[in-house]
Amino acid sequence: MRKITIIGAGQGGLQLGIGLLARDFDVTIVSNRSADQIACGRVMSSQSMYDMAVGYERALGLAMWDSECGPISGVHMRAGGGDGDLMIDWRSPMRAPGQSVDQRIKMPAWMREFERRGGRLLIDEVDVDAIERHAAQSDLVVVSSGKGEIGRLFELDDERSVFDRPQRTISLTYVHGMKPRADYSALNISINPGIGEYVNFPALTISGPCDIINLECIPGGPMDRWDVASTPAKHLELAIELIHTYFPWEAERCAGLRLTDDLGTLVGRITPTVRKPVGRLPSGRAVMGMADVLVLNDPITGQGSNNASKCAMVYLEAIAARDMAAFDEAWMQATFETYWDYAQWVTRFTNAHLLPPPPHLLKIFGACGGNPEVAARVANAFDDPKGLAPWYFDATEADGFLDSFVQTA
Repeated sequence: MRKITIIGAGQGGLQLGIGLLARDFDVTIVSNRSADQIACGRVMSSQSMYDMAVGYERALGLAMWDSECGPISGVHMRAGGGDGDLMIDWRSPMRAPGQSVDQRIKMPAWMREFERRGGRLLIDEVDVDAIERHAAQSDLVVVSSGKGEIGRLFELDDERSVFDRPQRTISLTYVHGMKPRADYSALNISINPGIGEYVNFPALTISGPCDIINLECIPGGPMDRWDVASTPAKHLELAIELIHTYFPWEAERCAGLRLTDDLGTLVGRITPTVRKPVGRLPSGRAVMGMADVLVLNDPITGQGSNNASKCAMVYLEAIAARDMAAFDEAWMQATFETYWDYAQWVTRFTNAHLLPPPPHLLKIFGACGGNPEVAARVANAFDDPKGLAPWYFDATEADGFLDSFVQTA
């Protein structure tokens, strides 16, 4: 039985580990936090997930909250200024609903399920020396989580990395009391050009159904004031103030907000990066990165957990198909390239929303407001951004794409 060690007990690592157990691998997952520590800790992400990624969970028997978690049934995108006048306003149902389950619920449940199915879960602080020990005893080490010296094992891919600094200050707020939409539950995206973005969707948290608000603030801009939010109450107060000031069309739904819990807030900055998949240990042994360790995107399009789920399935199939052959560097690179064939479009999609929109993208958004077929294509791209290529990223292709539809009167 081949031995696989996975560093990190997040979406990608646990999903991969549980999938490998079903393929008769000997699997160890190493986490720096126990299930109880995660369950009692701070929120970690917004983790909106869509049909393809949730489908992979269902296939492994891991979608445990379908009956409890409210659906994300569509997309509603708006853009305007603080005066409330909207330049863009369109909505569309998705082919199938998505969902968001607080990782403080999901990860502890999956950790217990991993052990129930025969996996070995180690709670330990991991450094490079620890990875060396695991690599000496394993056929393959996959690093699904790691910062600092662990992250530096994986070289930056300069050709695939567009940014060298954070493009947003990111604020998450988990809330109860948001007024329901009148039509259907949705991924609500509001853009105030040059200022920032408001992203909201329903979710399930430790205190029940909730909403998650992600405020994406351009660094140094008028929304980037989170240094004054020194308490949970002040965090919520500032979030509500920014919504009223910069996204007034959303203010009515946010009139009765209260925090889900005192650990239901998060503020941070990330630099979107792409890294090379093979990490070299001091001994010369190679380890393989996955998911956010290699392809880290800003959460503005909500793709992080989706990427992790899809990466896990690519790696699962590649590992299972290897039989008894070595997990060498050529195999690691080839496996990552299979994943990158998908992830590159997620990266392009996300990066496009971090930059000022070019004229052809504004034309597409305008068409969404008048043509339900165009709107549906964009809405469903949150499930599979590969479907945007090439027309979302090229002016000539965009014109051809729009010309292919019969425009409504």
